[in-house]
Amino acid sequence: MPTWGLLFLLSAVAQAIQDCPAPCTCQALETMGLRVDCQGQGLMALPALPAPTRHLLLANNSLHTVPPGAFDHLPQLQVLDVTQNPWHCDCGLTYLRLWLEDRMPKSLSSVLCASPEHAAHHPLDQLTGYQLGNCGWQLQASWVHLGVWWDLALAAVAVLGLALLAGLLCISTEPWPETRTQSHPSLEAAHQSLPILPSSNHHKPPK
Repeated sequence: MPTWGLLFLLSAVAQAIQDCPAPCTCQALETMGLRVDCQGQGLMALPALPAPTRHLLLANNSLHTVPPGAFDHLPQLQVLDVTQNPWHCDCGLTYLRLWLEDRMPKSLSSVLCASPEHAAHHPLDQLTGYQLGNCGWQLQASWVHLGVWWDLALAAVAVLGLALLAGLLCISTEPWPETRTQSHPSLEAAHQSLPILPSSNHHKPPK
């Protein structure tokens, strides 16, 4: 690496150390990255992490979840310690699980869930996608107060649909009126006026 490139990296790391989050300590590594130590700081959310972070220690905190994309701005991140945290293992932890599966699969067995009840005391690698839950579509808050009226409206639509289906079935099972084909008089007259051709099966007279 040219000298100017090395100086640029050193200055970037020095600036990152200055930007180290307050509850954590940052130390430059020989691999030109940062070791960010946030262990035992009582963190309830991830701090703003510097981009050159290579080793991130988050053990023994009060973290419950990791927002999606939390580590996307850390391309050098290779070591992540998230043990001894009260993780709430629902769909909100899917990003952390996928990140660990891709880069540190062996560490999944040491990440224990604290909640919800069905996942408590289980390692993250033993939970299926179904057990993690689904953060999909939910009713808007303005619709929740409709309550029983919403259910009645759905029931009315279902009954109307069944009535329409029954009517279509009744129509399709009724016999169609028989239609008799009647020949047109002009066609009969034309047929009678046609000459009768001799049959080709007549034997020719012997010579």
